[in-house]
Amino acid sequence: METEFEFELPRGYVDANGDVHRRGTMRLATAADEILPLRDPRVQQNAGYLTIILLSRVITRLGTLSSINTRVVENLFTMDLAYLQDLYQRINMSELPSYRLQCPHCNQEIEVPLDFLLSQG
Repeated sequence: METEFEFELPRGYVDANGDVHRRGTMRLATAADEILPLRDPRVQQNAGYLTIILLSRVITRLGTLSSINTRVVENLFTMDLAYLQDLYQRINMSELPSYRLQCPHCNQEIEVPLDFLLSQG
């Protein structure tokens, strides 16, 4: 199972020396990545800050930077932030869990997705 995904930012992060960092790696998020930032006072004051903290936790590499923190993510260009938000959604929400079942009518084996977001009613 692939747990890390390479990316290239459309514009790139410009560090204090003026170096541009475009290539990086993002890992799959864990439950802790999504839950722990909710305790952060910055998120409690501004829910939009959740994205900043979340991305700083799951981006494992960006160019030659030694570490990725909220300051780096805060200073990304808007286009790059939108790109990373989209990537996060695609890699973490791309596959729904499913079950292999046997159709009671034709006895064919089928795969049925389990979507926790669908309302039951």
